[in-house]
Amino acid sequence: MTENSPNTRAGFVALIGEPNAGKSTLLNRMVGAKVSIVTHKVQTTRARIRGVALEGDAQIVFVDTPGLFRPRRRLDRAMVAAAWSGASDADVVVLLIEAHRGITPGVEAILESIGDRVGQAPVALAINKIDRVEAPVLLKLAEEMNEKFAFTETFMISAEKGHGVDHLKKWLSGVLPEGPWLYPEDQIADLPMRMIAAEMTREKLTLRLHQELPYQLTVETESWEERDDGSVKIDQIIYVIRDGHKGILLGKKGETIKVVGQLARVEISEFLGRKVHLFLQVKVRPNWLDEKERYSEMGLDFSDGN
Repeated sequence: MTENSPNTRAGFVALIGEPNAGKSTLLNRMVGAKVSIVTHKVQTTRARIRGVALEGDAQIVFVDTPGLFRPRRRLDRAMVAAAWSGASDADVVVLLIEAHRGITPGVEAILESIGDRVGQAPVALAINKIDRVEAPVLLKLAEEMNEKFAFTETFMISAEKGHGVDHLKKWLSGVLPEGPWLYPEDQIADLPMRMIAAEMTREKLTLRLHQELPYQLTVETESWEERDDGSVKIDQIIYVIRDGHKGILLGKKGETIKVVGQLARVEISEFLGRKVHLFLQVKVRPNWLDEKERYSEMGLDFSDGN
């Protein structure tokens, strides 16, 4: 089937859940490419990242939302608002929970709000990381979740290993509304490349650094220069909120930033399929968490943080 077939389907699928439930991993597996930041640290997805997948005659546009959690500061509030907004705009919603953690207070809070937030859209339950528990535990969890909310369908999956993911994808392709495709056939994400490149660098920083620091920095692509030899020169700025953070980021003799730059360059280069010249600069901006411009760069609404 192609995008011009008469029986095509297309629509938006919002992946929601607590931080670290596996939403980004599932999105990347469905799309077949890395479009969302995946780390072992929670709250890494900040904006609603869209990945586009094809299944038969259907084009599924996945919206990977920030994790739903109890917000404490402006950035947190803007992220949670973006997550619920992504769910309310979607044609189908998939709630991801972790098999081994079960019904946590965070999941309870999502279940309390979900009915009012998603309107008439079908809501599927995807129990992720099924390899971590025994079958009886899984079945009991599925039963308890369905008693709390009337899910349209329940899936048992492992986003990391791929178990059950094709089944979920096939079901989604069948419930999306009929209509023309929303994106060109070869497009896998609707984020600007500048933002995807910044996210890839931020992921490498998140993996290298510890504790709070990753949540107090942001990466912006300042310039993107296409070169005659087909390569691209990318300049990025990493904003931190205090001088001490700058020292940690640079590392001894600049080692940390050098390693991060190398890892990010390789990944961006693989994603683009061409040579990349990446230059990173660290700047101290004590109030970036309260600057409207920074939120726009992340694809978040500044006013949602009030």
